[in-house]
Amino acid sequence: MSSEYDATEFVDSDFQATHKASYTAAATPAGAANRAPTRDEVDSRVSATQQKLAELKRIQEELERERAGLEETRRRQIEFQTGRAEAIQNLTRGVGLLEEAEFAARRDAEQMAKSLADLRDALAKVEATREESWTKETFAVELTRALTTIENARMEWNAARLKFTILSGTAQNPAPASETDKAAPTSLFTGRSFFQLCKLGLALTWPLAVVAVAALGLLLAVLLRHTR
Repeated sequence: MSSEYDATEFVDSDFQATHKASYTAAATPAGAANRAPTRDEVDSRVSATQQKLAELKRIQEELERERAGLEETRRRQIEFQTGRAEAIQNLTRGVGLLEEAEFAARRDAEQMAKSLADLRDALAKVEATREESWTKETFAVELTRALTTIENARMEWNAARLKFTILSGTAQNPAPASETDKAAPTSLFTGRSFFQLCKLGLALTWPLAVVAVAALGLLLAVLLRHTR
């Protein structure tokens, strides 16, 4: 059985390559590769170069716009990071300060509520003291009890005045106290004369003296009644 017909078997490739090279050399004039460029060729090359420069300029402008956009994005990112850090710092500090102030205000409010309850209780006890209901037999005891009630009320009042300056007629917390003021509180006897100290001592001790005298009088009355 014969094989199929192949047309390439009868073509001499070496002959065709040699024939083509000979034709090309014959078609190209001798010395064309070394001749000077014509004006049209120079104009064409100038035009091509200008087109390449225009294309490069367009590419440069696009790159410049892209660079400007990237720089703006970087600036906004830096602004975001800086603003975020600043906001976190300020808000954290503000939360801490307000929490401390809220705690101090709540503590002061609790102390004020307790002092208010104590003052109301002392006021009720003082108002409940009725001298017209005393008798001869109970006079000494009732007087002692009344003086004790008044002394307790005076102590509650003085303690409340020390805690809350509004009770003394001044504004509450007029100025923040310094560390030195907190460390060294003002004494009750500071800046007072001898006469003022004597008056202060008498004001603090006269209820006790009255109670002692009343107790002594009661004791004498009891002794006299037994001797009779």
